[in-house]
Amino acid sequence: MSDKTNPEETLMSNPKIGFIGLGRMGRPMASNLQRKGFATLSYDVNPQGIAALVELGGRAACSIAEVARESDIVFTMLPAHPEVRAVVLDGIVPNAKPGTLVVDMSTIDPLATDEVAAAVEAAGLGFVDAPVGRLAIHADRGECLFMVGASQEHFERVKPMLEAMGTTIHHCGPAGAGIRMKVVNNYLAIAACQLNAETLTLAARFGLDIERTIDILNGTTATNGHLKTNFPVKVLAGDIEPGFQIDLAHKDLGLALTSASSMKVPLAMGAAARECLQLARSRGFGGKDFSALLDAWCDLAGVEAPRLPSKT
Repeated sequence: MSDKTNPEETLMSNPKIGFIGLGRMGRPMASNLQRKGFATLSYDVNPQGIAALVELGGRAACSIAEVARESDIVFTMLPAHPEVRAVVLDGIVPNAKPGTLVVDMSTIDPLATDEVAAAVEAAGLGFVDAPVGRLAIHADRGECLFMVGASQEHFERVKPMLEAMGTTIHHCGPAGAGIRMKVVNNYLAIAACQLNAETLTLAARFGLDIERTIDILNGTTATNGHLKTNFPVKVLAGDIEPGFQIDLAHKDLGLALTSASSMKVPLAMGAAARECLQLARSRGFGGKDFSALLDAWCDLAGVEAPRLPSKT
């Protein structure tokens, strides 16, 4: 039997992982990769994010170009499509070796994803879009949900890394399908968050017990994921520091509305919800967690923001 190692098998079984974008979501995701045996080379404009990965045994890169040159698979987790275009088109594409797989997990305009995917593939690289479902607290625990757009070959190649960062992985179709699924998901999630804020403001004005209100809403068809998971541990516990900022939620609603408009699909409820988020932003809540829409609405209505009793 030959002792020679097949380079392609080595690449698949022990790939060099690059990670660009170590914000509130990216940092715990990259940390879980590192903890679960994937050697990471990371870069972020904020040195604190890189330092956190180095403490776990990861390596720090000095530039995007360095990550691209030294990685077999490069993950990006960035705020919006201008950053994705700049990082991927100006930093990764000119420096990556042929066959490198670029995995963008950002939430951006689907047409921008199509543009980036085409440029990546034209350069002889592979492209996957794998935007993230669930919240920052789930990223901390390695419980993300991924909506993946990729060829079957690229999906199989990146799946072990996604499994290190999450518990639920959906292959939604070819490149571009993942981000389109994410836009649909976030449209409903964010609009529901605004409706929750108005509902609980009304309950507070009525003088209803907030704990009993939540119990009743969660026992009827009015229930939704935010009332069960996010509101109780964030705004109703007095924590409005961002897991997902209102500013980003406003951006994501804009992506849904822009995409829908281009296809002549009316989104009347979404348009109203986006204006409500804009109102919250104008009142200084843009940098807060999107559950803080409740506080913004109570402030607008002149109602004391409700809180659940402490369990300690």
